Amino acid sequence: MKMKKQTMALVTAALMGLTTACSGGGGQAQQSTAAPAQAAEPAKEAAGETKAPADVEITEPVTIKFANYAVLEAGYDVYWNQLLEEFAAENPNITVELVTAPYGEIVNTVINMAGGGDMVDLMYGELDWIPTMVEAGMAAPAADVLSSELMADIYPSILEACSIDGVAYGVPMYVSPFLLYYNKDLFEKAGLDPEAPPATYDEMLEMAPKLAALTTEDGNKVYAFGLTTASVPVSGACLTSSVHNFGGTVLDADGNLAIDQGFKDAVAMWKTLHESGYNPENSKLKDLRNLFALGQLAMYYDQSWGFNGVKSINPDAADFIASAAPLAGGSGSGESVLQAGTLMVMNNDEARKAATAKLVDFILSEEKISEYFESVTPAYPSRQSMEELQVVKDSALLAGAAGSVGKVKPVTFIPTLSDLNLELCTLAQAVTLSGKDVDTAIAEFEAAAANVIP
Repeated sequence: MKMKKQTMALVTAALMGLTTACSGGGGQAQQSTAAPAQAAEPAKEAAGETKAPADVEITEPVTIKFANYAVLEAGYDVYWNQLLEEFAAENPNITVELVTAPYGEIVNTVINMAGGGDMVDLMYGELDWIPTMVEAGMAAPAADVLSSELMADIYPSILEACSIDGVAYGVPMYVSPFLLYYNKDLFEKAGLDPEAPPATYDEMLEMAPKLAALTTEDGNKVYAFGLTTASVPVSGACLTSSVHNFGGTVLDADGNLAIDQGFKDAVAMWKTLHESGYNPENSKLKDLRNLFALGQLAMYYDQSWGFNGVKSINPDAADFIASAAPLAGGSGSGESVLQAGTLMVMNNDEARKAATAKLVDFILSEEKISEYFESVTPAYPSRQSMEELQVVKDSALLAGAAGSVGKVKPVTFIPTLSDLNLELCTLAQAVTLSGKDVDTAIAEFEAAAANVIP
């Protein structure tokens, strides 16, 4: 399948009202009234055609398969299992079979199943997985499966972020940029103001020596600043966010590699963090969450829902965790990239599509999203009707990073985005673990990236 390079239009003005609400302001949301491309098409019913799957009444038993790695993870499993039990009670004709695998294996699991003629109907995962599902020929246009009411309610800019060539292949449950989490107790112990986190990389580097001089009560080292560099795609997304912090670019709007000064400044910072002993080596996000929960990490970058992983390790972390906007470096102003817990729909028969639409409506209902934000982790909703969601407005954790959603920067969607993210991880490891100089490592990255960019 040939796929155009598509810019992911991220949430800017459409969600500014949410960030204002979280900071306690009373401003009105700058809500876009533009309808998504899918909603602009005439409904099939109006043309006298068959009802859309979402409008079909299910009178016969139907089984759908839902791929979801989160049901294997502490802090998420209880919510998802309870949700599916409640859905089954309300929809006795629909059986939902879970397809599970660890986070790093779920994509290959789903693709391998499809290769054997067994395709799932719905998949929960990263926004960046959409190109892979489309390239594999599995994904269905969301408007062909989901209700027109739901599609029209998703912020247009968020819907576009799920689109390839103008067609959305899923809808996010929630969104978040990469935020800065910090430990207020460690700040106070280091003689720093726990209410005044750094706003720039320079300020962070001024604070870091005091934080790095600390040890835990049992004598373990405290790391000053965590940035994930392990070889998983989400680490590459976080590294891209770091590049944006410095005003840099990874891909231009046409999908071409665009190495600029901001990119080089970011890579130099990765090297500085490593050589100073501030960043745990070759860590995944789950490793950083573990260190943060145990009081061995003072600051780190994570999605808003990373809080759930932290508190599942140490419930007391809720007393010391705080958030701040992404750091600004170089010529940048702290721009970030959008992350989203996304529901991707697949191309199966009409009965299964109808059942899938009902499940998605249930998952994205105000009741279930509010419950998710309250009992699992805070984030920002993707539905315009939830703009004033009380649980978001009341979130002290999100308030610290108010304004960061409005500073997300577009990323270019290419079919091999996950592969490119892995090459970014290799670059980070080259200047850290391998000790290569910045220019040499970037030159090697450019050569490797040329082999994965279509």
